[in-house]
Amino acid sequence: MPAKDLETRIQALEDIEAIRNLKADYSALADDNYRADPIAEMFTEDAVWDSEGSGHFEGREAIREYFKVAGKAITFVVHYNTNSHIEVDGDTAWGRWLSLIPCTMAKDGNAVWMAGIDNEEYVRVNGQWKFKSKMSKRLFRTPFDEGWAKKRFT
Repeated sequence: MPAKDLETRIQALEDIEAIRNLKADYSALADDNYRADPIAEMFTEDAVWDSEGSGHFEGREAIREYFKVAGKAITFVVHYNTNSHIEVDGDTAWGRWLSLIPCTMAKDGNAVWMAGIDNEEYVRVNGQWKFKSKMSKRLFRTPFDEGWAKKRFT
């Protein structure tokens, strides 16, 4: 195998791991009261964040403002991201994840299960991977005590 092919393959693996870490860091910040400023810095200036039931936000500053509100609306949350599939093409990449998110809503104190599919685009900016878009399709949002079999969407 030519050295260049090996270097290219190793770089792709390193990029995939960097993107996995980006997703893990995003989730950790979300789970830590939706820390808006560091979350926003993970996105490009012109990024899009869209989640069924939560909203559509264009641009880093709009994303920052959304997370300031999210931190007040949800008092407890844990993001579980699984089944990742990441494809890298130079300085761009895309990924698909399944997410399971148990949380507690501030307005009524109710525990809720949420699950969805995240389709994401990434771009390398100054050597660092960032989100270009994060699109979440909701699979269910249901009260913890009722479960998705009884009430799939609330």
